[in-house]
Parts: sequence; structure tokens; C-alpha cells
Amino acid sequence: MLNFIKSIFRVDLVSYLRVKAGIELAAPKGQGYQWLSLTGSPRFQVSERSFPPGWYMLELQVAYDGGGADASLLAYMGCGLEGGWDRISLPLRTGRIVKRIVYFREKVTELELVPVDDRGCFSVDHFRIVRLAPWFAYDRLARRLSTMHPEFRGLGKLEVLAGVKCKAKAQGGSRYQYALDRYGETFVRRRHDRDYRRWIDKVEGSTQLLSSKATDSSAKEAVLISVLLPTFNSDISQLKACIESVLAQTYQHWQLCIADDASTDQQVKDCLLSYQASDPRIQVKLREKNGHIAAASNSALELVEGEFVTFLDHDDALAPNALRRISDFLLDNPKALLVYSDEDKIDELGERFAPHFKPSWNPDLLLSQNYVCHMTVLKTELVRDVGGFTVGTEGSQDHDLLLRCLPTLNDENVVHIPEVLYHWRAVTGSTAQDGANKGYAAEAGLRALDGYLQRTGQDAKTELGIVPNSYRVRWALPTPEPLVSLLVPTRDGHDILKPCVDAILSKTEYSNFELLILDNQSRCKKTLQYFREISRDSRVSVHHWNHSFNYSSINNFGAKLAKGDILGLVNNDIEPINGDWLREMVSQAYRPEIGCVGAKLYYPNDTVQHGGVILGIGGVAGHAHKYFHRSEYGYFSRLQLVQNFSAVTGACLLVRKSIFEQVGGLDEKHLAVAFNDVDLCLKIRAAGYRNLWTPFAELYHHESASRGADDTLAKRRRAQREADYLRSRWGSLLDTDPAYNPNLTLVHEDFSLISV
Repeated sequence: MLNFIKSIFRVDLVSYLRVKAGIELAAPKGQGYQWLSLTGSPRFQVSERSFPPGWYMLELQVAYDGGGADASLLAYMGCGLEGGWDRISLPLRTGRIVKRIVYFREKVTELELVPVDDRGCFSVDHFRIVRLAPWFAYDRLARRLSTMHPEFRGLGKLEVLAGVKCKAKAQGGSRYQYALDRYGETFVRRRHDRDYRRWIDKVEGSTQLLSSKATDSSAKEAVLISVLLPTFNSDISQLKACIESVLAQTYQHWQLCIADDASTDQQVKDCLLSYQASDPRIQVKLREKNGHIAAASNSALELVEGEFVTFLDHDDALAPNALRRISDFLLDNPKALLVYSDEDKIDELGERFAPHFKPSWNPDLLLSQNYVCHMTVLKTELVRDVGGFTVGTEGSQDHDLLLRCLPTLNDENVVHIPEVLYHWRAVTGSTAQDGANKGYAAEAGLRALDGYLQRTGQDAKTELGIVPNSYRVRWALPTPEPLVSLLVPTRDGHDILKPCVDAILSKTEYSNFELLILDNQSRCKKTLQYFREISRDSRVSVHHWNHSFNYSSINNFGAKLAKGDILGLVNNDIEPINGDWLREMVSQAYRPEIGCVGAKLYYPNDTVQHGGVILGIGGVAGHAHKYFHRSEYGYFSRLQLVQNFSAVTGACLLVRKSIFEQVGGLDEKHLAVAFNDVDLCLKIRAAGYRNLWTPFAELYHHESASRGADDTLAKRRRAQREADYLRSRWGSLLDTDPAYNPNLTLVHEDFSLISV
């Protein structure tokens, strides 16, 4: 027994778990029992014994049919009136054991478990408490702080401990408590509704204070921004709130262009004319014939005098500093053709919720959905050059306009403002409340997407996506189809290699591929026998790499042997699920503007292992939507949409061989094991290509089964060296991923809000 483990308490689920309230026993599941929570936050008494003061490791595994839940351990310390409950939270990862160090400052006389803080079915499959030696607890605390806490990210263990001691001393507190508090912050799962209110108070409060102290630019520098507002039988109170939000702008150089689409409600017309009479910046055009929103928007466009134009729905509202921030960014980016901001929704009581913190320019995400949405600002000249709004695209007229501008847009002339400048009103029956309310909009979006493909001469077909108001583009392949060389490094591992290779050979519908098994000194007789058997398949060849393990070197070796125009980096613990996985990836990789293409990977329990790589998480990089269930939509549906990421995992990655060679392949010298795929993607992105992730190539990934976990001191040191190298090479890019948003956390992988 290792000396840092002093005692173990393991819950016997049958003997110790006792239903407290609102719980119903369901069928057995796995090693535990499945329970149905009827009221939410079920509590179980897990022990009648006491625990002495000290350090403990809490381990918990809960399977839950929902998403985004937390578990809590409730510890009663002390006794009588002087005692009290401490709550220790733990974000759940379905099907995975999560661990947390806890410190009991006094003797614990009662211990209760809240396995899930929500309603639904769950099972407690593992729960134990291990008492730890203090030195081991400090070591684990420092390690987690250095990888997950923004205050200490990237520091060595000794630097973390020194920093903790210094900061605690400055605050006059205990260094152990300071470290424990910071450690606890890395476990707080950000809840958008709860934490968004805090974010508004702290982040927007300071931003608006600065805006209120600022003055408008000089008349010579000021940018005139025209706001287009089409109306039709609008709710008067909401219409007034909308117009008042423009009048309340801290920026004064604006023009409000209103086109009423032949409203039958005279109150609407009277209201508009009253506002026009009150402010010369407001101009109203009353259409004689109803033509729907695209035609009305074009009528408003005829009134525009500004250099830039933005769009406002008749029941929405602008943030008070919206136009000022737009002006600031336009002055800082003179080449800008498109500027867009983050947005949120506002309910019938005026409460703000559901903030959408968007990525920077993401063309493939725009093909999947109109993620730009509100607030959109375009150069007026560009809007007029493409013909304004297209009649017949009602419901997706904004998306259609962006798609017609798309050939002109790029990273240099598109600017994203990571601030909430637009409030989308969510009322009964609105698109903001339920995207499925306007089915005609999805059909219009398909027509808009088809039009874009036809105008740009691209051979592809479109269809509705998995989630409402989303789309999928199926890109055509040339004839003959390009040869793909799948590179599969392995060392022994017959039990994982065989299912991988057999599944690729039997399930893959795309036929023009070769599979190169790159053998790294296998000795297992079963593996060697399998090599001989599988080599009889004309698609398979085995090549021997007789050197120490170096993932980059092995794959570079295989790339030189490959005959295909497209290379596929494939781990030996990958198993395809859908037959067209390779066709989907090849069709994306063959596009001239695309570099690396990644797939959607699952753990065997159908939770997400890879949904694209987000730079900066954990200090270097993490997997988007990790541990989400495969069927979940993800953050604003991004788990179900083709999109651009800065990087994708090399566990299943396709790239054209010419691009791979152009950037020098994988880094053999500095990145032998970890982060070589991230580095490759960043090199390819720097060369001018877009990396892409698709959810339509689905595979299982038995992660790290082939080489094992980084569980020795030597492996951890190697991993740290590689992380340090990647950070030294790519610097601040790792903390400013354009496929992410600075308002989202770099601690967790669930797109939750930053801690403020």
C-alpha cells in the first residue's frame, strides 16, 4: 500500500445509501442502482461513522440522463449548535470517475451525498473516500492549479506553491486555505442563467461606466451608422421600446431608417410618424403594398445615408453603448466590411438570458447556420453591390445577405466584438423563443445556401441539418475519387488494433483507400500473426519502425510511404460508426481552402471525447464538449454543426499530403507524443488554410489505450516539456482562440462562462 493512502472508506450502495426524500428506486444498473429523482437534489446519507480532520480524496461516478449537472458532498463538522454543514461540489462527467481533494477542518460526524442536483434518472456507480498524506494533497493541489486555474496556469509546481504562499500572506490568511479555495474554483461548473446575471453586473457594469465617460469622435472621424428597421402591425409597446433603445445610444452619429410594410394598424403608422417628427435622424417610409420583410428592408435601405448599415427587428433592442462600440471597432479596423457582436435574449418581463458568445470569423459555421445573426453591421456599399435583400428568402433574409457577401469576406475584413450589444426579444411564438416556430425560414435558408453554391460555382448539395434552422453541405468529389492513405501506428495491442482495422475495412463505404499499419517494435505473437493475416487484404500493408516511440516520427515515416493524395492519421484504438465517415472527411479535405479535417469521436459509453480542439483550455488545449452525450446539441448547437476550429485531434485527422509536406509534417524533435496534432494544425492555419471539424464522421475512440496514460514521473515531465514548447512557439494564440470566445472559460470544456 502506498504510504500516502492512510485509509479507505468505500460506500456499499445496497447497505449504506438511504433514501431521504423525493426518491424512487428503479431497476438495477451496472454495479449500482438506478434512482429516479422526483424533486431534484436528492440527498443520501452515506455513512454513520465519523471522519477525523485531515485531507481526503473524493471519488464519484454517476450516470445521469441529463446534462450539465453537479454532485455535492455535504459534510457536517463539529457538534450540536456549534456544528455546521459544508457543501463540496463536483461537476459530473457521465460514465467517468471524477475526483476532488477535500479537507475536513474538524471531525465530520455526518456525511451525505447529493448525486445530482437536478431531476431525472441516475445511478451511483462508484463512490469512495481515501484519506491522504498532506504532502500528497499539496502536490495534487499544485498540479491542478498549474493546469486549470488562470491565476497559476503554466507555472511549475514550486512556482505555484511559492505564489500561493505569497498571495495568502498578502491577504493575511492561511496558505493552505488559499490554495484550497483556488482549487475549489476549478470545480465550479458555470451555469449560464445564474452566472450571466453576475457577468452582466461585473463585466458590463465596468464597460458601460467607461462608455459613459467617453466622448464621441470628432465629426471628421465619426462614422455614420444607419439602422434599418422594417415594421408591420408591430406591438406598440415593444416597438416603442425598440426605437427608444436607438434614441438612448451613447453614440450620436446614427440614422434610423424605418420602412413600414403597409400596416393595417393605424396606431403603428401614427407612432412612427410621431418619432420622425421628434428627431431628424429618424426617417420613415410608409409602403403602400405589403411585400414582406425582404422588400420592406430594401425600402429602408433606400433611405440609408450612412457608410455602414445595421439591422434591427421591430421588437428587439440595442444595448445603450452598441453603436459606440461599433464605431470604436470600425475606426480601429479601417478595412472592415462586416462587424458583428455577441447577443442575448430578453423575456416578457425584461430579464436577459441565454447569451450567445460567438467565435470570430468562421465561414464553415456560417454555411451550417447563421451564427452571426445579431448584431450585424455591413458596409453599405457592399450591401448595395450584392443587390440588397432577396425577395423570397423571408425568414432567412439576413443569412442570404451574408452568403451573398461571403465571397468578399475574410479574416482581414471581418471583425467580431465579444460584447453583448443586441437583445433579441423572446416572446410567445417568436423565433428567439423557439427556432422551430418558423419552419419556412429553414426552407428559405436552404434556398439561400443553394444560391451561394451556384453563384460561386461549387459542386455540392444542401440539406437540412440535425438541429432546427441548420444546414448540411455535401461536397462532391472528383472522378476518380482521390486515394486516401490511412496511417495507423501500433505496438502490440492486438485486442484494440484488430477491432480498429477490421471495422475500417468492413464498415467504410469509401473504397479508394490504403491502410498502412506502422509497427513500432511489436513482440506480441497474436499481433504478429494478425499482421500476417491482414496483409492478405490488398488494401493493407505493414511497415516496421524499429525505433523508440515517437508519434511524430512514426507518422512522418508513414507519410513518406503513402501513395495517396490525402493522408489520414488514425489511432489504433479508433472504430468507425457510420459507413460514410471517410467520404465525409475526404469531401471536406479535398476543398482547396481546407487544411486539417477532424471527426466526432466518442468514448465507448457514447459521450463525446472530441468535438474539436479549443486552444488554451487547461493551459494548452482541450476538447470541445467533452463528456457531453453524443445526441446533445451542445453550445448553440455547435456539437451538431460543421465548423472551423483552430485545431482537431490527430486521433482521426485527414489532410492533403501536399499541405502536410508544405509545413514540414509533425514535429519530431519537440513534440514526440503530445500536442503534435495541435502544432500541425496551427502550422497549417498559419499557412493560410482553414481547419475544419465535422460531426458527420462518427467514430469510437478508446483514448490512450495504445500507449497508456501519463502516470509516471518521466511521462509527466515529458508532457510538461511538450506543453511548455507549444506555449513558447504559439504564445498568446493559445489564450485567444478565434474559434472560441474570451467570455467563455478556459478551465472547463463545456462552453461555460468565465468566473467573474
